[in-house]
Amino acid sequence: MRSIFWSETAKLDYWKNIDYLLENWTTTEAKHFIEQVDEVLQLLENGNLEFEPTHYKNVFRLVISKQITLFYRINQNQIELLRFWNNYQNPKKLKL
Repeated sequence: MRSIFWSETAKLDYWKNIDYLLENWTTTEAKHFIEQVDEVLQLLENGNLEFEPTHYKNVFRLVISKQITLFYRINQNQIELLRFWNNYQNPKKLKL
């Protein structure tokens, strides 16, 4: 089993998404997002590691919902969460 490390940017993205859902939707949607992320993290921890590759070395992407994509990097015994990217943003602004 690999450990999961959250980058500061991933933490900020995650909480911004939750804040947005709580401000503009309901706690139900926020809870659903949290559950979706938890399910994805379980998959990654259990060895389901390589989803869609990106043009960055050892970086993969995984759609959490139609609005949010997780970008993560695989390093030896660690999975580094890089971004919870809002898919409605300009993809040219994505920095990992």
